[in-house]
Amino acid sequence: MSMLNDPEMEEIVLGFTEEADALYEDLSEILESYEDEPRQKKLEEFGQVIDRVMGAAKSIEAHRTGSFCELGKTISYKASQSMDQELLNIVVAVLFDTVEILQKINQKIIKSKTEEIEDLNLDRFGTRLRWLSEKFQNIERSSVAFETSTLESDGKADQKSIDDLLASLGL
Repeated sequence: MSMLNDPEMEEIVLGFTEEADALYEDLSEILESYEDEPRQKKLEEFGQVIDRVMGAAKSIEAHRTGSFCELGKTISYKASQSMDQELLNIVVAVLFDTVEILQKINQKIIKSKTEEIEDLNLDRFGTRLRWLSEKFQNIERSSVAFETSTLESDGKADQKSIDDLLASLGL
C-alpha cells in the first residue's frame, strides 16, 4: 500500500498537499516576477522552492510529483546559467506548465489519493522537456551548489539521469 492511500498517513499526506499548494503559488509568483524583471537569480529561487516540494514528495512516496519537481529544479538551475533570453522565455513557459501540472497532480492526491492524471497531454510536455535538456546539457552549474541525482561530480547535468527521470514519468 502506498503512503498516499494509507489511512494512517492521511494527516501527513494532507499536510503535504496543503504545503505544496502554498509553494506552487510561490513558484507561480516567482515566474510572474521573472516575466516583469528577467533576472537569473529568480530562476535559482524557483529551483530552491521546488526542491522543497521534491524532498517532501519523495518522503511520502509521491514519486511522480518528486520526478516533475526534480526536472523543474534541474531546468531552472541550468537556465539560471544561460544568457540566451529567447531560450529563457521558453524555459519560463515550461516552468509555468510544470507548476500547473503539479497543481493538478496535487488536487488528484487530495481527491483520490493517487497521482494519476488522465486529462493532460504529457507527451507534448515531455518533448519540450527533452528539447530543453538537450539545450542545457553543456551548461555547468557555478553559482548554486546543490546535490541531486541528476548531477555528476563535475557539475554537468547527467543526460542519462534526465532521460531516466523523463522515462519514469512516461515521457
